[in-house]
Amino acid sequence: MKRFVVAVFKHETNTFSPLPTPLEAFDRYNPRPGGPVYGEEAVATYRGTNTPVAAYIDLIEEEASEPVFAIAASATPGGPVADSAFEHCAAVICDTVTAGCDGLFLDLHGGMVTETHDDPEGELLRRIRAIAPGLPIAVAFDFHTNLSQTTVDNATVITGYRTYPHVDTYETGMRAGRTLMRAMRGEVEPVIIWHSLPILSHLNRQTPSRQPMKDIMDLAIAAESGGEVLNASVFGCFPLADIPHVGMHGVIVAEGAAEASARRLLHELMSMAWERRRDFVFETEPVATSIARAKGLGDGPIVLADHSDVAGSGGSTDVTDVLREIIAQGLENVCAGPIWDPDSVARMAEAGSGAEITLSLGGKTDFPAIGLKGEPLEVRGTVKRITDGTFTVTAPMKTGTRICMGRSAVLDTGPMEILVTSERHEPFDTGCFTHAGVDPAQKNYIVLKSRQHFRAGFEPILKDVVMVSGRGICSSDYSLFPWRNLRRPIFPLDPETTVDLPPMP
Repeated sequence: MKRFVVAVFKHETNTFSPLPTPLEAFDRYNPRPGGPVYGEEAVATYRGTNTPVAAYIDLIEEEASEPVFAIAASATPGGPVADSAFEHCAAVICDTVTAGCDGLFLDLHGGMVTETHDDPEGELLRRIRAIAPGLPIAVAFDFHTNLSQTTVDNATVITGYRTYPHVDTYETGMRAGRTLMRAMRGEVEPVIIWHSLPILSHLNRQTPSRQPMKDIMDLAIAAESGGEVLNASVFGCFPLADIPHVGMHGVIVAEGAAEASARRLLHELMSMAWERRRDFVFETEPVATSIARAKGLGDGPIVLADHSDVAGSGGSTDVTDVLREIIAQGLENVCAGPIWDPDSVARMAEAGSGAEITLSLGGKTDFPAIGLKGEPLEVRGTVKRITDGTFTVTAPMKTGTRICMGRSAVLDTGPMEILVTSERHEPFDTGCFTHAGVDPAQKNYIVLKSRQHFRAGFEPILKDVVMVSGRGICSSDYSLFPWRNLRRPIFPLDPETTVDLPPMP
């Protein structure tokens, strides 16, 4: 029986965010708070879910083997990861490999930055390769990976999500895992070729379900499905990382004998992306303009996507600008949230369901990097419900995983029901509201701190979407950020950027 090691180690780091990411933050989707889980507890946590590691588990069991689950460590995006957290997780993975390993299956994000490592995933792979030079290693990455040469040099197979919202995560694990299994059986000899473009694309313009990315990703999918290459992936990049290797990436895993064909594909993918670089720029508008436009759209539900303050991109989810404008313009039959404010949750819990209460809601976080001070919003309403903030995802993204938003409460102001939570969470499943007795399908307006992921669970009920450019550390206005370590020149910060495309064979 072969010994296959699997591990999850994931964080999307907004290097401008002041929110710390210690080891205890790596408890996302885990059955208990306080940090990573290991071994059989990790297997039980992820088995049957829509995640890359669940695919790994299934593949390993198809081989009549049992997965050796080193660690499951995933944290809500925030500021740089503590070096001590990285060292702990990396050591667990490396020690498990050292104990004996025929193949390694990694479920990584690719957008992590620590206090001292701007490429922790590459550093992890470098350490593993030093321990086991010939070890077959498959890595499934997030669509928002910032890839490095070190990562490419030390992996055997790389695949990336092809969707945003990320609904193909299990499939991504299967794509990586099946290629690795074929390599281990001697059926293929994979080589990785890649290219990085100096494009700081906007997250609101990246999704492969729409242009300008759709044709590019469709070409990669067709090449892999048709057998032209073993795997083909395009990474949109995570742009809120002030590091040298941020950019848009293409990665092809090919048979050595088909490398010339793979290089032609990579050239075409990267040429298309560069030609469309201006289409990856998102134009913002004043919050008042967006809210007025939403008000004129008629019956809902209409999602108001407050995309500058998103937990899934390192935001605090407690910036109140958009709520303030909604109240000023008199929108009614609204639900909003989750708003991160543990103090307000504690006050509502102490008051109890049915109590009338006035809160200084949100605005507890300052963002020194962009000169933004927190501004609480005074609201008065009735405590409608208090919950433990826990539900299981039924939407097509992260299906089957457990979400814990911490103790949560709903404040009913009359025109608006506001979900307030003790932990940050980006809403991609209606369960965040329905578990607390709020039915978003019956609302005229649904205010969500999200960019694209909300579409996974809310698309079936919504009539329209208005993107609202509030303030926050996830802003699409890149001029706000004090870039110091970013590769330069890079588009669109440097409009006259030129590029070397991958050479044709």
